[in-house]
Amino acid sequence: MATFGTLSDRLTDTFRNLRTKGKLSAADVDGTVREIRRALLDADVALPVVKDFTAKVRERALGDEVNKALNPAQQVVQIVNEELVGILGGEQRRLEFAKTPPTVIMLAGLQGSGKTTFAGKLAKQLEKDGHTPLLVAADLQRPNAVNQLQVVAEQAGATIYAPEPGNGVGDPVKVSKDGVEHARRQQHDVVIIDTAGRLGVDAELMKQASDIRKATNPDEVLFVIDAMIGQDAVNTAKAFQEGVDFTGVVLSKLDGDARGGAALSVASVTGRPIIFASTGEGLDDLEQFHPDRMASRILDLGDILTLIEQAQQAFDEEEAQKVAEKLANEAFTLEDFLEQLQQMKKMGSMKKMLGMLPGMGQMKQQLEDFDDREIDRTEAIIRSMTPGERRNPKVLNGSRRLRIAKGSGMTVTDVNQLVQRFEQAAKMMKTVARGGTPNIPGMGPVPGMGRPGASTKRGKKGKGGKKSGSRSGNPAKRAAENAGLATGPATGSGFGLGGQKAPSEAELAEIQKLFGKG
Repeated sequence: MATFGTLSDRLTDTFRNLRTKGKLSAADVDGTVREIRRALLDADVALPVVKDFTAKVRERALGDEVNKALNPAQQVVQIVNEELVGILGGEQRRLEFAKTPPTVIMLAGLQGSGKTTFAGKLAKQLEKDGHTPLLVAADLQRPNAVNQLQVVAEQAGATIYAPEPGNGVGDPVKVSKDGVEHARRQQHDVVIIDTAGRLGVDAELMKQASDIRKATNPDEVLFVIDAMIGQDAVNTAKAFQEGVDFTGVVLSKLDGDARGGAALSVASVTGRPIIFASTGEGLDDLEQFHPDRMASRILDLGDILTLIEQAQQAFDEEEAQKVAEKLANEAFTLEDFLEQLQQMKKMGSMKKMLGMLPGMGQMKQQLEDFDDREIDRTEAIIRSMTPGERRNPKVLNGSRRLRIAKGSGMTVTDVNQLVQRFEQAAKMMKTVARGGTPNIPGMGPVPGMGRPGASTKRGKKGKGGKKSGSRSGNPAKRAAENAGLATGPATGSGFGLGGQKAPSEAELAEIQKLFGKG
């Protein structure tokens, strides 16, 4: 995540220096804590939070839990991770819905913090979850704020209540109250009230927000804060907590390049949980905030769970089953490949997804160089083929490839590389789907993945013309060999660990499930 990139780099470098040490002394711990303190302060984390955080890390790092650990460096990373989760709020907190609809959600924050955009994102997410949200345009102060919410509502496919034109005209308290009544009559189960902000905290802003809260009695008051705001984030959060009070925090603009550490302080200083994180400008760029997952991203430990959840939302289970069957029957074509590419695009930016993998912080330059448009170029090449060519790439001669290259705006070399990569990938996937050993280019067969009793390489002929790897002609002995049972002296591996154990029936069944078989 770009906002915490600098902090992540500093912490990762600090831990890298510990990995060479078999045992940590008090001086090692103090040096590490000092570097962590500098990294947090440079990232704009509030001073009281930094002091409390580093004191806890030092106390635990000098305790018995590290001294008894086999790998002290890993243990320190774990301690920092756990304390970072604590700063971010500890456990995840979801929206709380009213027992009797509608659930009223009021948005508060400074002007430009991203309230209006977040309102559209939240409405779209709630609709996906089966709710019927209503957006209420109560920001009647900022020029064209009502028009902006109308555009966002249309993009999100949500209903909007906007009786006043705004631009300084209308009573926001009355609009908010009437909006809740309108939602009740029209049977909307969620109301999202977009309130006005100011360039800074002032008495008028607080009074208006407080009056709207009293008039609507919201179930949730979400404080939307710009992750790029800097040290003023803590002061702003405190002011809103005292003037309006809020039940949860929304971090916006986490895709920016600011240091962003002040946003980490908000949950710790106010005692209110972070519920959502906005990670981009698109209406789908909204995540439920998980403190443990965010801490893992900051420490470059990856966020596999979020990646899996996004994949589950984007991929169609029935289509995946069909693809698995086609792989097993050697019927996987470029048309199927095109469908898989389109499902991958639904997950969002490939660069973001790759960034969720553990250790990708060390490959920052490669990630920056990765071009998401490469998928579009591949799609253009496949779409320039005829249906017959997609189903059977072997018919692609020189003239056909030239036509495809011109049609897609690419070169013949690009077309050749795509076909070659597709054939290699399809071959590997077919081998795996059949339970065989994939032969990865440059690596050879993967050991231990072949079927029981099968050799990854044909045996050479020994004396007497008989192949050393051939099976016995005796039916009983051959059956024993196929079952992976030793009929002669046991042979050990090169490391003296014995021969490989054949997978059990339960393990084979589990592997078959992965490929949609059985």
